[in-house]
Amino acid sequence: MFDGPEPPRLGDGRGLYAYGEALAAAGVRPVAGADEAGRGACAGPLVAGAAVLPPTLRLPHLGDSKLVTEKRREQLYTAILAEAEAWAVAVVPAAEVDRIGVQEANYRALREAVAGLGARPALALIDGFAVPGLGVPGQAVVKGDRLVAAISAASILAKVTRDRLMAELDGSWPEYGFGAHKGYATATHQQALDLHGPCPEHRLSYANVPGRPVGDNGGGTQAPDRPAQGDLLFDLPDTQWGART
Repeated sequence: MFDGPEPPRLGDGRGLYAYGEALAAAGVRPVAGADEAGRGACAGPLVAGAAVLPPTLRLPHLGDSKLVTEKRREQLYTAILAEAEAWAVAVVPAAEVDRIGVQEANYRALREAVAGLGARPALALIDGFAVPGLGVPGQAVVKGDRLVAAISAASILAKVTRDRLMAELDGSWPEYGFGAHKGYATATHQQALDLHGPCPEHRLSYANVPGRPVGDNGGGTQAPDRPAQGDLLFDLPDTQWGART
């Protein structure tokens, strides 16, 4: 268990950078933030981001990616890549979410994003829940994407990356409207699913996704069997990373 400053809580009055400052003052450096995007979507990949920010960095409008406008998210994404001490993004495809389950896919993406930072962080702050087998000391921060700058930065990396991937999928499967709803189960998306059936980018293990995938690239195939308990895989097909030297 991490023995250090108490993490922030909603309503306690601490600013976005206060916890990072408290950790640095206690000699805990470097500190990474990590968060995911796409856990609740029924199509497209699950994406995790991780970031280590310089202690003195202040990014205007940084916050929970869900509460920031698309234009500002893109601006923040560019700034984070330019200014972060290290950053990483890991992607788990939809078929793999089906194969290992969404919770394990979530753990796996967060592990891989933190590992992709290169330099081992002294502490990894995870939005919402603890991650087993993280490989470094970790701490869950509830609503961390609103309370801790490094987690906010990670949430921006994850969401912008995933939104861009969904825009690409929209070009391949325009009948589903991925560019608009990003794979979440909106009424429009559900109508398209009911009309066309799922495509290979849908998560067949989700209750609202009917039948088998159709079309090219895996049409007519079922979701693969899940591995046995403890059979964890770490060969993510798409991990991006960067570090300042």
